[in-house]
Amino acid sequence: QIDILEDPVIKNVIVLQTVLQEVRNRSAPVYKRVRDMIANPEKHFYSFTNEHHRETYIEQEQGESSNDRNDRAIRVAVKWYNEHLKKMKNEEEIQVILLTNDRNNKEKALEEGITTYTCEEYIKSLVAHPDLVDRLACLSDEGKEIESGKIIFPEHLPLSKLQQGIKSGAYLQGSYRASRENYLEATVWIHGDAEENREIIIQGLKHLNRAVHEDIVAVELLSKDEWVAPSSVVLQDDDQNEDDIENEEEKENILKASVNKNMLRPTGKIVGIIKRNWRPFCGMLSKSPIKEARRHLFTPADRRIPRIRIETRQADTLEGQRIIVAIDGWPRNSRYPNGHFVKKLGNAGDKETETEVLLLEHDVPHQPFSQAVLSFLPKMPWTITEEDMKYREDLRQLCVCSVDPPGCTDIDDALHCRELENGNLEVGVHIADVSHFIRPGNALDEESAKRGTTVYLCEKRIDMVPELLSSNLCSLRSNVDRLAFSCIWEMNHKAEILKTRFTKSVINSKASLTYAEAQMRIDSAALNDDVTTSLRGLNKLAKILKKKRIDNGALTLASPEVRFHMDSETHDPIDLQTKELKETNSMVEEFMLLANISVAQKIYDEFSEFALLRKHPAPPPSNYDILVKAAKSKNLEIKTDSAKALAESLDKAEAPAFPYLNTLLRILTTRCMMQAVYFCSGMESDFHHYGLASPIYTHFTSPIRRYADIIVHRLLAVAIGADSTYPDLTDKHKLAELCKNLNYRHKMAQYAQRASVAFHTQLFFKTKGVVNEDAYILFVRKNAIVVLIPRYGLEGTVFFEEKDKPSPKLDYNSEVPSLTVEDTTLHIFDKVRVNIVLDASNIQHQKIRMILVEPKILGKDVPADAPTETSISNEPEKKKKK
Repeated sequence: QIDILEDPVIKNVIVLQTVLQEVRNRSAPVYKRVRDMIANPEKHFYSFTNEHHRETYIEQEQGESSNDRNDRAIRVAVKWYNEHLKKMKNEEEIQVILLTNDRNNKEKALEEGITTYTCEEYIKSLVAHPDLVDRLACLSDEGKEIESGKIIFPEHLPLSKLQQGIKSGAYLQGSYRASRENYLEATVWIHGDAEENREIIIQGLKHLNRAVHEDIVAVELLSKDEWVAPSSVVLQDDDQNEDDIENEEEKENILKASVNKNMLRPTGKIVGIIKRNWRPFCGMLSKSPIKEARRHLFTPADRRIPRIRIETRQADTLEGQRIIVAIDGWPRNSRYPNGHFVKKLGNAGDKETETEVLLLEHDVPHQPFSQAVLSFLPKMPWTITEEDMKYREDLRQLCVCSVDPPGCTDIDDALHCRELENGNLEVGVHIADVSHFIRPGNALDEESAKRGTTVYLCEKRIDMVPELLSSNLCSLRSNVDRLAFSCIWEMNHKAEILKTRFTKSVINSKASLTYAEAQMRIDSAALNDDVTTSLRGLNKLAKILKKKRIDNGALTLASPEVRFHMDSETHDPIDLQTKELKETNSMVEEFMLLANISVAQKIYDEFSEFALLRKHPAPPPSNYDILVKAAKSKNLEIKTDSAKALAESLDKAEAPAFPYLNTLLRILTTRCMMQAVYFCSGMESDFHHYGLASPIYTHFTSPIRRYADIIVHRLLAVAIGADSTYPDLTDKHKLAELCKNLNYRHKMAQYAQRASVAFHTQLFFKTKGVVNEDAYILFVRKNAIVVLIPRYGLEGTVFFEEKDKPSPKLDYNSEVPSLTVEDTTLHIFDKVRVNIVLDASNIQHQKIRMILVEPKILGKDVPADAPTETSISNEPEKKKKK
């Protein structure tokens, strides 16, 4: 009942140590929330160490279970408190109330004369606060079953049976991933499988058996004759009617229809839940059509989460609001899980509310930095001391400058290039020395490690480190002294590295330029100052480095990037433009890549077991099927046996009559790739970075916005004797745990960024009415096509089937791949025209709808309300470095 306890109304609570220990064992997140309440002076929550107090400590008796012993310890402590408070010289007596939801414990407490209530009885007695009742968590799955009582789901096996079954190999354990596109389908990724991350398909309501996205589950494989194929049908759960299970079966049959035998995959059913990974979910109330009803369904914003049944008396005020709901349990005879209302966030569609929702839904820590964290910041005014200079080189005389996107305040890198007396060139990459300010193990360090990365939304930035560091003391602004970590090479004019050295330094940047300003200087014949000369040297070397990299087999992949122009008053997007990349973007990128590779080699040479590196696995060959088929349909051949072969065949894949084809192929190639991940060198054997064609790689160049880089700085500082080491730095298990969190945070940040763009795109199209644009087909599905609109970098789905409308004749061919609608055949990469219109009929999932205008499908004008999902690919501003 943590949501009840957190309410400001509930004060003056004693949490016994016995209880705290049990909470700690059961749920780390809830335990942390209890500790936070105890730490909040306004709540008056106290923990009492009853297990270490002479008068309340008890031994376990013979034949007594540990649960019964703990219940008895709680009753003993309550009695002691009653006696203890009687001794106070207060005029009025203070009454101690025991709150317990344990039936047995309550009965015994009442027998022993203790005032006892269940949480529900107590909350319902607080007549001044009726809204608290909504927050009560439904207790057990039994007794709460719906009156109709028809059993829908098989029973979950108890944990002991599941563990035996996993040991014997009868069951497999894995992570449950619900599908966004199809609520009757999910996959389970098997843990620690020898065959490298095997994936098992689960289809149909009974087989999904009440698992929720991200749960750890036990799966039983079905016999081969029951295997199914991943469905290409898009199904959303939009039925309000609970009892319509027949309808579900009808939908399940659609999934199994016309399946190609080669597409069958290992299929299973869920026999039990090993660990529930429920979190609070954002979404909206779908009010029950029955007047005066208290039971309503809640529709989560995340389509992978089932609807949740909650009881609330405030349905009228919650309509149209974004709210948070927690799941309590899922009885066998209920189509949906039971849950309770936690809190409301604000009006749906409101910009602040929607931003809050997308941060919560992507688990982005975004609360303001706590006092404890801020207390570790340097005191202002800050200056560089003699102590700071001990292990540093003074490089303030060098002509260093930074090149960034416009409006960038967290500048983490700067460059210089100068000719040496021997005719060679000296090139330096200077990176903000964040690890100087963030010391291992303090609250500031722990908070940065937890956040893992800065998140760039369309109009705000969620910083990884407090602003004093990110935009001021660490930011390499021009004309101020700043601490840096420098990587300096001596190169010849062919960009061959002759010497590399690393040093902590002090720099004074001579100019903070945007990409456009830097490009203008390089191109201007009139300018020959030091900064411009330095930039020209860098640019020349960068072109040679890039050519070498590409000759090695590095990939250059496209993503249709767009930027919004905001109205300065309303902050609404008024215009969108596709980003154009200048030579200077590439110049900065080349030196960042070079610095990352040089540092990776150095920390690995010094710490072969504890280096934090980044790898990019080669995709399994089957990932490329769609790319190869798509190219073949345009009579082009794409070779995928190595990154180099892929890069070369992409370069050759040109069609004079279709200039955009090459970009489309590169966008599609991006979709075939694996995620790049951080790892600890002592735990892996394959370090290769596929996309960059580099045998070793790490992140060193952005410590203001990535925690990985801070660890890399610490390792490098120890390697060159510029800082001291500490135990966690050389603990590979701790490092592996850290990498796991960084990979998760990094992935969530990307999803949050995309969601922010999708929301701003909707705002943009809200005022536009119907927009008619050229589009290209990226994928064909059984009942839909996915198209890309280059002008807006916008992707969306055009559906050909709809509820309550006659369906056109569809013929899907997965080999070509193509989809024939009536008499018109659509292939990947075909150019089409679509209407784009914002559909706000479902306030929670407002969508951009796309309707095919050309080619005209014979005999059927596609209705103007064909539904679609949409996403825009937009990398936020500060994404220039790989």
